[in-house]
Amino acid sequence: MLSEFFSKSKPIHYIVLALLFLFVFLVAKFSVLEVDLSLMAISKQLGLFLVCFASVFIFDFFVTKNKLTQKNSLKMLLFVVFIAILPETILNSKILLANFFLILALRRMLSLRNHKMVKKKIFDAAFWIAVATLFYFWSILFFLLLFTALLVYSFTDIKNYIIPFLAISTVAILTWCYLIVMGYDAGTYFENRAAISFDFSTLNSTRLIVGATLLFSFGLWSLFYYLKNLKSKMKSYRPTFKLIVVAAIISVGILILAPSKDGSEFLFLFAPLAIIMTNYLEVISEKWFKETFLWVLIITPIMISLL
Repeated sequence: MLSEFFSKSKPIHYIVLALLFLFVFLVAKFSVLEVDLSLMAISKQLGLFLVCFASVFIFDFFVTKNKLTQKNSLKMLLFVVFIAILPETILNSKILLANFFLILALRRMLSLRNHKMVKKKIFDAAFWIAVATLFYFWSILFFLLLFTALLVYSFTDIKNYIIPFLAISTVAILTWCYLIVMGYDAGTYFENRAAISFDFSTLNSTRLIVGATLLFSFGLWSLFYYLKNLKSKMKSYRPTFKLIVVAAIISVGILILAPSKDGSEFLFLFAPLAIIMTNYLEVISEKWFKETFLWVLIITPIMISLL
């Protein structure tokens, strides 16, 4: 059974998921984009694939380390399936890179729980968010998550709240120097970066509507049980579980504000959503319902492709 196969973390799971993800990546790229089969184009796509899968591996690492789920591969499976449901999420290279850096930032933020090397972790998290912002401006909203982390983990030293601005300044200075050396006009580079659009008509396709509706429906259902079971978690881990909810809310905020809504911005939601859904699957006692839940998600991409 599918749920039993991924109920533990085994090396075979990484191989299976790597092959599944490679298949999804290739289908998405070659069915939507007109990819030139030159060495340069292939190298670029290979690099993007490695960035994507590295994101999944890093995600699995920090989720397991922070005990946000049990030791299983369900979270990785869900992450890959989400991409299969909405393959548009891997078509925008800038969002792929932004999401990668945000996952690195999230890893550092959640590790603040142990109160070790605090200043370094805060700087790292802010640095990666700032780098992500260079690729996709509205990644800047994740600074709200960083400051929320400082609050929920009860950091009172005012210096800790100043460090993120030092990290932002560092990225800004490095970026400015790069633009000068490469001869780019800084004004043109940053022009319209903070654009906002509330025009959702571009998402009016059957594929996106069906996929997004399924994910939001299953996500909200899982979130209800996720919040309900918060009190059963160890007290020291509760702030971390709350941060995942905040991350999900911020990701939805990005969906709303995104200036160019093509479906790729849903990628920011996948990490917190995978954690929330995995927690729900772990508390389901009826095996048949858990199997049905997973199979509906897995079969959906196939059904959508036929629409």
